[in-house]
Amino acid sequence: MEVILLAAAGAYVFGALWYMRPGDSWVRASGVELDENGRPVSAGPTPFIISAIAVILVAGMMRDMFGMAGIDSVGKGLVAGLGLGAFIAAPWIVTNYAYAARSRTLMLIDGGYALIGCTIIGAILTLF
Repeated sequence: MEVILLAAAGAYVFGALWYMRPGDSWVRASGVELDENGRPVSAGPTPFIISAIAVILVAGMMRDMFGMAGIDSVGKGLVAGLGLGAFIAAPWIVTNYAYAARSRTLMLIDGGYALIGCTIIGAILTLF
């Protein structure tokens, strides 16, 4: 369980950094409501809690899949994580955003996080 939490924490921290980098681009692309000072209106802690739970679920499922598939080295973990991000998580996000007529920028930012986040989880899961 500890490695699952560590892998989830790695992806969660990466997400914090990822979304700080293109912050203004993400805010514009996502349509988040802004206050009178031009800052995003806070939704409180709920999105942070939900995203933490979600990344733990992803890391837990990846751990189970890696065990069944015999993915037991960092190289294999990186490739498997990258594959899951690139061919499952990111395409799902892009599909949802296409139907919602969201921008390509938002697709790239959120899809990129899913891709790299899964890669990080895959690497950390196979380090221990």
